[in-house]
Amino acid sequence: MSEAATMFKPYSRPQMAKLAADDIPEGWYVNLGIGIPTAIADHVPLDREVIFHSENGVLGMGPAPEKDKIEPWLINAGKQYVTLRAGGSICHHADSFSMIRGGHLDLCVLGAFQVADNGDIANWATSENDTAPAVGGAMDLAAGAKRLWVLMDHTTKDGTPKLVNKCSYPLTAQRCVKRVYTNLAVIDVADIGFVVRQMSPGLSFEDLQARTEAKLHLPG
Repeated sequence: MSEAATMFKPYSRPQMAKLAADDIPEGWYVNLGIGIPTAIADHVPLDREVIFHSENGVLGMGPAPEKDKIEPWLINAGKQYVTLRAGGSICHHADSFSMIRGGHLDLCVLGAFQVADNGDIANWATSENDTAPAVGGAMDLAAGAKRLWVLMDHTTKDGTPKLVNKCSYPLTAQRCVKRVYTNLAVIDVADIGFVVRQMSPGLSFEDLQARTEAKLHLPG
C-alpha cells in the first residue's frame, strides 16, 4: 500500500447516500433498506419525484422529520421516524409485500456484510443482539425489485474486505446486485466483475484494489 494512501479522504455516510440519491432517475419507485440506505431520502429535493417505499407499509416517504415535527406513529422498517411527501400513503404490511413480490419496485437499496463480484449478496445476521429481525424482507426485495444497489463500508473495522470473490456469510440472494456504493468508491457489477465508476478524493486505483479481495476493473 502506497504512502499516498494515507492522504485520501473517504466518503462520509451522508456523501454516500447523496451519491446514490443523485443516481436515481425521476419517477422510480425505490425501497430503502435498514441502515445507511435510509439516509438517501434526505438527499432527494422535493421538486424531484422519487417514490420511496418501506416494507412495513409506507409509500411516498420523505426526508427525516425535524425533532419538533415528529409523528410518533410514522416510522420506517428500521423503526426510524419518517415523513410523508405529498401523495404519500400507508398500507397493510401484506399489501406492501405484494408491491415487492409483484415486481413493482424499480430499485431496492440495501446494506450488506459482503458482496461478491458475480452479484451475490450476504446481508443478514441472527440478530442475537435484538437489532434487525434476521432476514427481514431482504430476500423478497432482492428477488422482487427490478434492480438492487448496495450501500456499505468498503471494509470491516479491522480492514477485512467486504467486496469479495465469494461470500463467506450465508447468502441473501444470488447474482442480483448491480451497483455498490462504499465509503471509498462507486462500483458497478458487470459480466467481468467489479467495474470502478468513481473513487473517493485522493485514492488511487491501486490502493482501492489493496482494500478489495476481488479483482477490480476500470471502465473500458
